[in-house]
Parts: sequence; structure tokens; C-alpha cells
Amino acid sequence: MAPNGHTTLIQAFGQYVSKHVMSMKGDKAETSKELQRFVQWCGPHKVMGDVTPSMIGDYVERVIGSGTTPQAPERLQAVRQFLSFAHKEQIIERKLAQHVRVRRVRPRFGTGSLQEDSRIQLTEEGHEQLVAELESLKVRRPELSEAIRLAAADKDVRENAPLEAAREDAGRVEGRISQIEQTLNNSVVMDAAAIARSRVVKLGAVVSVLDLSPERRSSQPADYTVVSASEVKPPEKISDVSPLGGALLGRSVGHEVDVQTPRGMMKYKILGIS
Repeated sequence: MAPNGHTTLIQAFGQYVSKHVMSMKGDKAETSKELQRFVQWCGPHKVMGDVTPSMIGDYVERVIGSGTTPQAPERLQAVRQFLSFAHKEQIIERKLAQHVRVRRVRPRFGTGSLQEDSRIQLTEEGHEQLVAELESLKVRRPELSEAIRLAAADKDVRENAPLEAAREDAGRVEGRISQIEQTLNNSVVMDAAAIARSRVVKLGAVVSVLDLSPERRSSQPADYTVVSASEVKPPEKISDVSPLGGALLGRSVGHEVDVQTPRGMMKYKILGIS
């Protein structure tokens, strides 16, 4: 197990599914789906220790709603059990499960369900990469199951490091499989021709930019493809939620954008869009 405070949500989800897949029984699919929503909401790569009560409250408010639907208690229970597991396994120190409760909230203008807001736009290349990765991970399932079976043959499970390692490995794989499936199920493949015709930066566009920082004025232009966070592959691809990617969206050739980076405020000029 990763040290306390360093396990990400997607890793914890994978561990939970790996250890409790047999006990989920008939509601396994719905439980897994609800936990995937929660993980996506918080951020798959967010450290579990960074999840706060207010974040959980916002999830309940937006995804579950005011609790008037009969499915709300069951959906909340899945998240409660997951957070209880994380605390029991010392992945998190705080008992966050107690904060997963339905609360009455004032409706917010423009607030829809997570399913309505979570359509992920993928480039054709990004979609193909995710499909290929998903297939390769599924191929590993039998070998991981066998590794767990062999490790579990040692009856002394208290100090069975190979068993714990095998479960962790299986958990990471299952977590990634669930993450990819969630992404693919909630994604649309962008029209490359429409992107090429556009005069402004959109997801999937290749943008040529020049760094206008005084110390970089002699630098050559750099080309970046702006994509969703689900298919980022630095350095040739940048996320639409990254400082530079977010600043470029909606801009056209000739625009100059200011970007706050770890190095300070930077300025870039858009030279071309394709």
C-alpha cells in the first residue's frame, strides 16, 4: 500500500474493488458506477488525504441533489462504504464517511447532473490510445488473479507481503480499467475536419505559439495539441485545464495570452492554428 497520504483516489478505488468485488454481488455494477462518479468528481489523481468534507458536500449537492429521489440513499451508501474502507486501511486519517449525507440545498442556476456535464471530448488518436490501453489491461487480469491465488496459498496472511503486493497491483489495474471505461462511456470523438476549419483554438487543435518572455525572445515557436485531461501526453499535448491550454481556448491567430506558471507570468503569441 502507498504511504498514508500519498494514495490517489483512483488507486484507492482500485484497491477497494479488488478486495470487495466478491461481496458486491448483484449491485456490483451500480456500486462501481457510483464510485467512478465520485472519483471523477474529486479528480482521479487527487491524493486521498486532500479530499475535504466540503468537497464531499459539494458532490452530494450536485450529483445526488436534495435527496428527494428514492435512489439517493443507496447511491450515498456506496461512497460512505468506500471512504470507511479508506479510513480502515489507513489511506486517510479523517473519518470522511460521516460527511456523506443528504442535505437540503438551494438550487443553483445552471447546475445539471454530473452525467450531463461530463461529456469528454477526445481526439481520434486519444480515443484509439485509450481503447488499446484498456484491452492490454484486461489481458493482464488472469495473470493478476493467479498471482493473488498463489500468494494467498500462504496461510499466514498477517505478514504476507506478496499477497498485499499482488492485491495492490490488481487494484491499480482495476482502477485504471474503470477510469478508462468511464472516460470512453462519457466521451465523444471530435471531428478533425471541423477543428481544422475553425479559426479559434478548440480541443483537438494544434496551436503554434511563440514565447514572448524577454529571456526567450530568440526561441523557436512550439506546437501543442490542446486536448482533454484524459489524454494528455506531455510535452506535445497540453490539457485544456492547464494554465496554457485554458488560456489558448477560444483565441485566434495573433492573440497574445498571459499565463501564470510556476516560473511566474509568461506571455505567448498564437502564430497558427490547424
